[in-house]
Amino acid sequence: MLTIKEYVQSNKDRFLEELFALLRFPSISADSKYKEDIVKTANFVADKLKEAGADQVEVCPTAGNPIVYGEKIIDPSLPTVLVYGHYDVQPADPLELWDTPPFEPTVRDGKIYARGAADDKGQFYMHVKAFEYMMKNNALTCNIKFMIEGEEEVGSANLGAFVKENKERLKNDVIVISDTSMISLEQPSLETGLRGLSYVEVEVTGPNRDLHSGVYGGAVANPATILAKLIASLHDENNHITIPGFYDDVAELSEEEREALNKAPFDIEEYKADLGIDEVWGEKDYTTIERTGIRPTLEVNGIWGGYIGEGAKTVLPAKAHAKISMRLVPNQDSEKITHLFKKHFEAIAPPYVNVIVSPHHGGEPVVTPTDSIAYQAAEKALEEAFSKKPIPTRGGGSIPIVALFEKELNVKTVLLGFGLDSDNLHSPNEKYDIANYLKGIETIPLFFKYYAELSK
Repeated sequence: MLTIKEYVQSNKDRFLEELFALLRFPSISADSKYKEDIVKTANFVADKLKEAGADQVEVCPTAGNPIVYGEKIIDPSLPTVLVYGHYDVQPADPLELWDTPPFEPTVRDGKIYARGAADDKGQFYMHVKAFEYMMKNNALTCNIKFMIEGEEEVGSANLGAFVKENKERLKNDVIVISDTSMISLEQPSLETGLRGLSYVEVEVTGPNRDLHSGVYGGAVANPATILAKLIASLHDENNHITIPGFYDDVAELSEEEREALNKAPFDIEEYKADLGIDEVWGEKDYTTIERTGIRPTLEVNGIWGGYIGEGAKTVLPAKAHAKISMRLVPNQDSEKITHLFKKHFEAIAPPYVNVIVSPHHGGEPVVTPTDSIAYQAAEKALEEAFSKKPIPTRGGGSIPIVALFEKELNVKTVLLGFGLDSDNLHSPNEKYDIANYLKGIETIPLFFKYYAELSK
């Protein structure tokens, strides 16, 4: 019987080639023109689960994109682990900022550059290969179920209905998600919480048509200018969000908790150099680690209006638009925050424009327990694989379905992520280190081993 290290070493070229094949599918869920590619990706994932040894593999239709399901029940009396991941990816725009084509994976300096490399194809596929090892080497110590969806990047609109309709099939003792990051390969970490999300789109309308900026400029309100003013007013001089009631439910950490959080290795100069910025920005009296983990935020994700083509066109636009996301922390409710935003934004709109706020999707913040058997198993697995005990951290991103799983399936989640904050998620030149990918495959069977042992 090969050890997991030996198996990874002897199969690493194949593991990479299979991941490259998965990354070549442009499975963009936000754009309907990629629907056929979405289906091809789901079928590819299903085929690889079958090859690895999964039973009951099915590409399950939903009202949107299909969900891939598979399982291996070796003994009903043993604990069951549900692995969740997503095969859909963010749009690759702007394409001109990619150094190499986003759907042609390229290796540079030991890193795989491709859309979806870290979010989440490379990370969920680690579980498929770890499962393959456990099956071929008689090392599977728990029952395992896979649920890989295709709409995570657009809010998982149809996952809730699927979970409700398949509670018995999805029944498990713990859910494992690898869609988060760790501090580094030198210092592993385990995320113990995620922020929630409220996502909205705003439209500001002025005149009934685009106008000549010379004839009408200065006499008619410019929706683009008004939108910029409205957005600017959403933060005060301390970068505090100005929406009334926004912070009412925020769970404040104690000084001791904040001190512990800030013990994580963090080099502010290295952080700024990596991003090419001269100074950081954020809410006054909080560190960068706190701003990205335990504090709520409001960000403009996109803004447009008027003429943006080549050359000049002196136009006063009839409409201007923006997409805005708010990251939420424990105790905040996404529906409540969406309502507060809508009420405030419409209230501050001046009478010379009309404002429409359209909610997109949202999700709730979560905190995962650090005293559970599953967390302890993940901790032991990482410590053995990395020869260093992992540090608990708080994640700045959102995985809305974690709260859904807890509500519908009554189970907790372990966030066993192997990405890095520098992986350019949702940005051009997304990457995933080969070393992280292979180390993840090496670590996952150890989690199963320790989870089975501790469950006894």
